[in-house]
Amino acid sequence: MVDLKGKTAAVTGSTSGIGLAIARTMAKAGANIVINGMGDPVAIEKERAGIETDFGVKCAYSPADMTKPAEIAEFIALGEKTFGSVDILVNNAGIQFVAPIEEFPIEKWDAIIAINLSAAFHAIRAVVPGMKKRQWGRIISTASAHSLVASPFKSAYVSAKHAIAGLTKTVALEVATSKITCNCVSPGYVWTPLVEHQIPETMKARNMTKEQVINDVLLDAQPTKEFVTSEQVAALMLYLCSDDAAQITGTNLSIDGGWTAE
Repeated sequence: MVDLKGKTAAVTGSTSGIGLAIARTMAKAGANIVINGMGDPVAIEKERAGIETDFGVKCAYSPADMTKPAEIAEFIALGEKTFGSVDILVNNAGIQFVAPIEEFPIEKWDAIIAINLSAAFHAIRAVVPGMKKRQWGRIISTASAHSLVASPFKSAYVSAKHAIAGLTKTVALEVATSKITCNCVSPGYVWTPLVEHQIPETMKARNMTKEQVINDVLLDAQPTKEFVTSEQVAALMLYLCSDDAAQITGTNLSIDGGWTAE
């Protein structure tokens, strides 16, 4: 069992989906939590309070906009000010858009690169000094099977996720002697709002029905023919926070039902 008592985990994009599962899993292991994301304030407060009630830890909320470097720095500063440290950083915030390259809106490209890639850089840059000072840290980014392989109509997302894998390797080398590890986890298709919301776009781009998109596009990529669950992703990240995982760094760990084995 991984014991994170006395640690603080800051998780971007954690008011729903994979990020919320990660936050709750870290809290269950005893970590105080900083959640982040956008959405209905009442729903967010319910999730924040629920983490405290369910697991007996403290949970703060940051509304930091992941396209704004200053707000990302404030997100890390909030955790340090509130709990004394940010020991675990999970870069999970992400958005998606599906369109042919010649029709891909420039503003969508810019937003996806900002949130899926640049936000991780800014958060890592802000958190590393404290981790070095304490000589302990875990940095984990949610990449994707698309960090290893491509799919049509996802130029920005695939580019960002490939870059996350490269950023992970670089940071791991830089912090290797400070007892800080840096890894990324690459899920296949996880049934989350992000996946659900891209189905209509994919239906349009490929001229398919919803059922065809699910079975012939999404699950076709995964030999197990099952969606990965948010809880499975969170469990892998929790393991990376353990002492047993202290020598796992600079890696890209696939959890994709065999997608990238083909």
